[in-house]
Amino acid sequence: MWDAGPYARYLRHANWIDVPVLGAICDAVPGASPTIVALLHSVAWLLMIAAMMLPTAFLLFDNFRRMTIARENRHALMALLIVGYATMWALFGLVAHGFDAALHRLADQSPTLLANAWLIGAAIVAVAGVYQFSSLKHRCLDRCRSPLMFITGHWRGRSARRESFLLGMNHGAFCIGCCWALMLLMFAVGTGSVGWMLALGAIMAAEKNLRWGAYIGKPLGVALIAWSAWIVAQHAYVA
Repeated sequence: MWDAGPYARYLRHANWIDVPVLGAICDAVPGASPTIVALLHSVAWLLMIAAMMLPTAFLLFDNFRRMTIARENRHALMALLIVGYATMWALFGLVAHGFDAALHRLADQSPTLLANAWLIGAAIVAVAGVYQFSSLKHRCLDRCRSPLMFITGHWRGRSARRESFLLGMNHGAFCIGCCWALMLLMFAVGTGSVGWMLALGAIMAAEKNLRWGAYIGKPLGVALIAWSAWIVAQHAYVA
């Protein structure tokens, strides 16, 4: 419904420089364009992570809240936990955006790849599908599905602030381990797509928090591999 309405442009992955105010600043200040674009990409990535990944870690936050409820600095400890979690995903975002930029540069220098850019999308979808069957995916998912055991294994409360931050970083690393391939799909379908954010966020939240979540991976993997094959068959038929 939103996509068909007058505000559909807000679902699109637009060029930041085309935004009136920002475009004027980039034109007026020499060298401002790369800095502004990098800053806005970082902010947009963190907003997407907040929308998609923080809900999947609610059980961790709730268990940590219960364990620290008697501490006077419990709010600061919770904030450090969340900051540590977001930090790991921000680092992953830098790597992902660097990979995305490298692919764009490679495509710009290769007329064949530019004319067949659908191959990149099909490859990303296939990788995401195959990864659903990997043992690394399931080991990381098991750690994410046991937040209480994870907390007791990584948090002693002796150096509470440092341990809270590191706990968030460690949990974020395991979340990346089980979800990075699905997050890369956002680069194939558009990182500004609210619909895909909701769909993938719901899948990842179900995987981590619901009893039957562990059984989602394989059917999802089959569906993604089939989708990749359909993309290839569709373009082969057109050719």
